[in-house]
Amino acid sequence: MRKTIAMRLVQAKQTIPHFYLSMDIEIGELLSVREHVNSTAPRNSTDNPAFKLSVNDFIIKAWGWALQSVPNANAVWAEDRILRFRHSDIAVAVAIEGGLITPLIRKAEIKTVKAISAEMKDLAARARMRRLKPDEYQGGSTAISNLGMYGVREFSAIINPPHATIIAIGAARRAPIEKNGGKIAFVSQMTVTLSCDHRVVDGALGAQLLAAFRGFIEKPITMLV
Repeated sequence: MRKTIAMRLVQAKQTIPHFYLSMDIEIGELLSVREHVNSTAPRNSTDNPAFKLSVNDFIIKAWGWALQSVPNANAVWAEDRILRFRHSDIAVAVAIEGGLITPLIRKAEIKTVKAISAEMKDLAARARMRRLKPDEYQGGSTAISNLGMYGVREFSAIINPPHATIIAIGAARRAPIEKNGGKIAFVSQMTVTLSCDHRVVDGALGAQLLAAFRGFIEKPITMLV
């Protein structure tokens, strides 16, 4: 596995013209929505919550909608052309013993956050048991790598061919920002970094994609209706 990962990453860095865009995004409202949804989850027969949504579940949904909002970025380089996708098929990096694998959430834009959460838990569990089928980790146009749970504030991820983008998610933190009138306030914030294949996604297009993602994260109600 490490040999295959090494080969693909060297290929990516040698053949894909990477560039990177970073943005700080406020997540206070998203955290409140998540807390409210989880607190009102129905109980099962053992009095445990029927579901528990993670921040990453909302991130997958927001990324799916962002790709639909900026469809020219939902694409890959196909040597003699740019191949664009109708749906948001998103690979999500999962750490397993000896390396990592990126199972796919297909058609993320049409699934509820609850459905994404259940599917992601199933895929991650089977990934760690080496029970994924090839069509469950091959394809898509983009990926998400989230190291926030490890306390990593900011990082740049390597694009996984043939994808054209990968978004790296940093840890949530409290940060001071200047509000109107020069007042300082503390907000919940995370830093995200988008790695782009310049053959498919140039600077302006990448900025539009990140801005769309920020819009859904900062106003999560817009992706729930």
